[in-house]
Amino acid sequence: MKQPPSELGPIAPQITARMHPLRDAVLAEVHARPFETLSAPLRVSHLALLSGTEAAAAAEERAHLATLCRRFELAGPGPESSHFSAEFGEFRLRWERHQEFSTYTFYRYGSSAASFDDPAVAVVPPDWLHELPGELLAAVHLVLQHRDSASTEPGEIESTFGTEVFAGSAVADGAAVVWSDFRPHHDGYCRVLVQDRSLAPRRAGRLVQRLLEIETYRLMALLAFPLAREAGPQLTRMETWLEQLTERLTESDNAEAEQALLAELSELASQVERLNARTSFRLSAARAYHDLVSRRIENLREERLGDLQTLGKFMERRLTPAMRTCESVCARQEALARRVARAANLLRTRVDVALEAQNRDLLASMNRRAHMQLRLQQTVEGLSVVVLSYYTVGLLGYLIKAAKAAGLPVVVDLGVGLAVPAVILGMWLSLRSLRRRLHG
Repeated sequence: MKQPPSELGPIAPQITARMHPLRDAVLAEVHARPFETLSAPLRVSHLALLSGTEAAAAAEERAHLATLCRRFELAGPGPESSHFSAEFGEFRLRWERHQEFSTYTFYRYGSSAASFDDPAVAVVPPDWLHELPGELLAAVHLVLQHRDSASTEPGEIESTFGTEVFAGSAVADGAAVVWSDFRPHHDGYCRVLVQDRSLAPRRAGRLVQRLLEIETYRLMALLAFPLAREAGPQLTRMETWLEQLTERLTESDNAEAEQALLAELSELASQVERLNARTSFRLSAARAYHDLVSRRIENLREERLGDLQTLGKFMERRLTPAMRTCESVCARQEALARRVARAANLLRTRVDVALEAQNRDLLASMNRRAHMQLRLQQTVEGLSVVVLSYYTVGLLGYLIKAAKAAGLPVVVDLGVGLAVPAVILGMWLSLRSLRRRLHG
């Protein structure tokens, strides 16, 4: 008999705090892309297409998926979906939108899963497949076989891949065996053969997903390798240029030469920044994708099959050197940018010191000119006192002569002589007082 809620014990109260606006999105992200539940026999075709990071690219992919869904009378992806999966009769489609690429994985069950000649993608409408948006990068055919329906003889594996050069290992604690040559065949697809020994359906889904991601992330990481090889000679040229500029910097002894060096250093810095802007995203992305490949291989928990090369060893031998080249180029770019910045700072310091010395000499010259102007002004003021006094005494002489002509008892020469010192003193005091008021 069902007990009433009051007898079931304390009930946890509901959350009443104000929710963060991103809480639901963060919680949903953990379960956004679940692994498929798979079992043998199974054929899988996997495509990864570069489509860019623009929102318009994702919208175009969702619209293209919607056309396929309408053809099979199914509901299409949502307007903001980054993941979609559905059954389309003979096949199942799983679409995932990543930052700069999207993957389309087609699953097809059937007893003929032992062959790569009739892959899962063969039942997908070819016109729809031909119009997939983006640029194809990774293409993989994977076959998941029953243990009792597969042969692990070296000759059988060689005939499957058409070469003696392939890698293989026991994975998932021996629950499966994987072989691959990691090279495209006549149809453009790489091949991965998996023998199911004792895989549970969900574990099989995880294994298949990891193997497909290894191939996808491997190629995404290698996209940086051609760019790194192209950037290598450019970095060598810039490093040589910087070395020459540094030598000229130690030998320069005039402001004009240092100004020319500063202009060249600025040009070199701009070229370094342009190269960084063109390669930094791809090189940093390569490092991230390489880490993902390493983690996926580690999660396989590989065990050697006789003297056969494991998947991890294959990646270590083929992928790791390319990634080391990318890391080297990235490190050289960062070091070159720091060296250019240090050289530019040193040169700017020398130019600033030279400008300060020129400013000091200019101020000293201005001080000398000001002193000379003051002396000249004082000389002019002295001459002005004499000239003004001369004309003033002349006027007083006419005044004394007029007074004598009027009958006053004055001596003209004596009066003019006594007026000269008084006029000079008065003129000097007047000009001095005027100068004080002007400078006060």
